[in-house]
Amino acid sequence: MDSLDVIVTQRTNEADGVVSLTLEHPEGGVLPAWTPGAHLDVTLPSGLIRQYSLCGDPSTTSRYRIAVLREPASRGGSDEVHDAVPVGTTLSIRGPRNHFPLVDATDYLLIAGGVGITPILPMVKEIASRGNPWRLVYGGRRRASMAFVDELVAVPGGALEIVPEDEAGRPDISAMLGARTPETAVYCCGPEGLLRAVEENCDRLGLSEWLHVERFGANSAVPTPDATGGTSFEVHLAKSDLTVVVPPDRSLLSVVRDVLPTVAFSCEEGNCGTCETQVLEGLPDHRDQVLTDEEREAGDTMMICVGRSLSPRLVLNL
Repeated sequence: MDSLDVIVTQRTNEADGVVSLTLEHPEGGVLPAWTPGAHLDVTLPSGLIRQYSLCGDPSTTSRYRIAVLREPASRGGSDEVHDAVPVGTTLSIRGPRNHFPLVDATDYLLIAGGVGITPILPMVKEIASRGNPWRLVYGGRRRASMAFVDELVAVPGGALEIVPEDEAGRPDISAMLGARTPETAVYCCGPEGLLRAVEENCDRLGLSEWLHVERFGANSAVPTPDATGGTSFEVHLAKSDLTVVVPPDRSLLSVVRDVLPTVAFSCEEGNCGTCETQVLEGLPDHRDQVLTDEEREAGDTMMICVGRSLSPRLVLNL
């Protein structure tokens, strides 16, 4: 996926610790289309690559909007956005890509925690435009820290519940899941503790097939996958017409970057999707947390930061 330069044309303080950026084409052109749940890979001025959900209007093709929470334990990305990305900054983006798509359903239960509202916001608007029933439970530490509340209140139909923890405690996950109808799609995005609680309750209630989640980072309940081990294998990079051998003690990404140092990556843990690469031939060994079971079975894309090969040779579209 090719990169594209965009310019920050607006910064807005959406809540305590949350800033949104409006991104536009430098020549005023049309930006690639996207659907609710999609995100961008954003290369910051320092060179850091981070993933941010699109939270604007998909029908507006001239600009994107992302929102970033200043993380107390920032690895540099959120601090840089808040402190060093003013209006006029040029950023490089890749995408949009969507591993959190809105499926067709009779009705929807959406659960958001904190800045996890960002992919959920365009979903709610899309569902409302379709005329489907929806319920959104939006939790946060304090009302002042919860972004986009006014936009959500303006969405017609459905049922919106704003649950600031300092006023109302934490949302009752078990009760809200128990109240769903038999064909309600459940969407959740937020901190790891919220996601685990929703997943555990869905497992208990037999609702896992209806659940869709998006994580900001690695699932702490799942060990970081080992990108090494097994046997060596050959990788042909089709666009570059280069062939490399990946030994057991090195990751596929590290070997590819020896010959293609500009290949994008971020987490190196198989959870962000930045290094997603098209597989043209061969059988990938998927070790990521991004792809669905169906996408793994299809075998036409992989995360090369942790993935390896089950066949002696892979051909990648690099």
